[in-house]
Amino acid sequence: QVQFVESGGGLVQPGGSLRLSCTTNGSAFRFYDMGWYRQAPGKQRELVATISPTDNRNYPDSVKGRFTISRDNAKNTVYLQMNSLKPEDTALYYCNCQFAGKNYWGQGTQVTVSS
Repeated sequence: QVQFVESGGGLVQPGGSLRLSCTTNGSAFRFYDMGWYRQAPGKQRELVATISPTDNRNYPDSVKGRFTISRDNAKNTVYLQMNSLKPEDTALYYCNCQFAGKNYWGQGTQVTVSS
């Protein structure tokens, strides 16, 4: 069972930055496909960014050029650097792991972008 500790969410003004972190207990972290998803009130959960074991990254157009996903295999941690934040980025952000045909989710960390 993969478990996560997520951190880094908070309140930020439009145009500001935040960095989310997600640390797992998995000993095979370097083999995991990791990602971040978000869910705003009344909306479906959506992809924010993914990173493969070989560092291939994927972003939707809505965050491309503003968000960067990275991983540190020595620390079992995946990061999401979020710049130029907009009010529409406000959501609960979830860490995700896909490994051996299974999908694991963190508890989520709230990001609120407001003046």
